[in-house]
Amino acid sequence: MIDDRTFTRRMVQTVFTVAAVAILVASLWVVRSSLMIIYVSAIVAMGFSPLVGLIERKSSGKRRVPRTLAILAIYLTIVGAVVILGLMVIPPLIQQGGELWSRAPGWFNEVQRSLIRYRLMSPSNRSTLAEAVQSAPTTSGAGGAISTFFGALSSVVGGMFGVVTILILSFYLLVEGRAQFEFLMRFVPEQSRGRFVTAARQSVQKVSAWLGAQFILAGVMGLFAAAGLALMGLPYFYVVALIAALGETVPIVGPIVAGLSAVVVALTVSGRLALMVGAYFLVLHQLEANILVPKIMERRVGVSPVTVIIALLVGGELWGLLGAVLAIPTAAILTVIFDELTNHAPQSV
Repeated sequence: MIDDRTFTRRMVQTVFTVAAVAILVASLWVVRSSLMIIYVSAIVAMGFSPLVGLIERKSSGKRRVPRTLAILAIYLTIVGAVVILGLMVIPPLIQQGGELWSRAPGWFNEVQRSLIRYRLMSPSNRSTLAEAVQSAPTTSGAGGAISTFFGALSSVVGGMFGVVTILILSFYLLVEGRAQFEFLMRFVPEQSRGRFVTAARQSVQKVSAWLGAQFILAGVMGLFAAAGLALMGLPYFYVVALIAALGETVPIVGPIVAGLSAVVVALTVSGRLALMVGAYFLVLHQLEANILVPKIMERRVGVSPVTVIIALLVGGELWGLLGAVLAIPTAAILTVIFDELTNHAPQSV
């Protein structure tokens, strides 16, 4: 039988525990955006950590270059590659966009003539492209346009700030990774430190393998896009292939942007070519989503195709585009943790 004093003490402890957990959960929810930036930075640091170690070590095990310089070399290489690709891709796209805009009125009139010919449109409703654009539904007045503009500007600035923050934070995580890991080890019970080290090492290896798989997928998609578009006679096919390769790093949205870019370029030639290019990218996207990504991720990362598809669906539903990007490395880390827990779980007698 529990006396009143013991009951009261336990009740107070329970209330304080529930309140503390509620406050902690509420606090984490408030700072969820910051936590996501930290998590993305950790994923980036884990992905590049083996490459940094490879650069800074000699075959004898001694350092060849300081760790900071090794990280800076990787960063500068990535930034240089992005700048070069941008200089290769953006000018042709601007030129082709101007050509497309100059031909748009003629295509618009041709579509209207076809609709009138098949009696799907009345001749009295015929209009020019400029009139159609002016009559299109818009936001409520100048105030709506201004708010839309500043909303888009705020999203762009916020996205750029997030990218810069991730790059800086991942840099410091790479520089101070060993010291931070040793600090975390102090909070792990001594009997579990071996498992903790094993899980951490395997997680880094899997995330690094995922990053390498992304480069493989980008190369494969860029090669297939370039080969197919060259055979179809698409102008600037190498530019579209570069867009397809870069778009492969962004699930769902990236392949769609690449396909639309290819169709826009094809429209500067003919509608028939645009249909052919659109069909080709549709088939290419289906092969990529259902065969290439699951199989390559299974071979490189060790995550089953079913897990890959489920992770992409769940990640996209929870966090949208960013969740889809992080879905596979997160699934790989969770798989390592689950395996480590089940392999060392106590056996029932």
